[in-house]
Amino acid sequence: MALPRFHCPRPLREGLLVELPEPAARHAVRVLRLASGDGITLFNGEGGEHDACIEHAGRDQVLARVVAHRDLERESPLRVTLAQALCTAEKMDLIVQKAVELGVARVQPLASARSVARLRGERAVRRLGHWRGVAIAACEQCGRNRVPEVLELSEFPRWLGSAPLSGSAGLLLSPTAECSLSQLGSPAPDITLLIGPEGGLAPNEEAAAQVAGFMPVRLGLRVLRTETAGLAALAALAALAGEF
Repeated sequence: MALPRFHCPRPLREGLLVELPEPAARHAVRVLRLASGDGITLFNGEGGEHDACIEHAGRDQVLARVVAHRDLERESPLRVTLAQALCTAEKMDLIVQKAVELGVARVQPLASARSVARLRGERAVRRLGHWRGVAIAACEQCGRNRVPEVLELSEFPRWLGSAPLSGSAGLLLSPTAECSLSQLGSPAPDITLLIGPEGGLAPNEEAAAQVAGFMPVRLGLRVLRTETAGLAALAALAALAGEF
């Protein structure tokens, strides 16, 4: 049985006694019921993972001794940025969580014309922190040792004007596209995948994306929901790249 995994964003080395971050400590003690002497796995996002042993498990504090480092990575051969237009909170959480499990490198939330959800100011800051926590938890669960970056929310026109491709191949999922994903052949190593919100991107947004270099592609004969489209595309790209 795999040891419980915890993200510990600090320098780790053999023999070091480290304190787990408070959320991880609470989860370890209150949910997993871990105690002194139990083995755990730590990763700090800088590569590889560390075997560790709990030496103290209090109500809100866990101290663990690093035992050994293992040079182990579970990253996708593709570097995919998922540019996801805002949708409802539950759907965004699902998208971030599952995209991390499927190997996404970065998530770029976008406020588009048809986005039902609207986030500004402090609400946007709180949601960004929440999404980053979802990404960390997904890494702990799926075995990734590098946490994908969740970028700050951007307005669609501003993001598109920032030249988001810059050496990356741009794919725009559209049910009306003539080209299917399989017709593209082997995927490029660096891809930006653009997904619209519940109602899809507005026609002027799709047109602007194509001018910026995004190629419209479709996934099969059916119209996929926004929370399905990006995840299906990530899985399909992984299969085309040979990961599956």
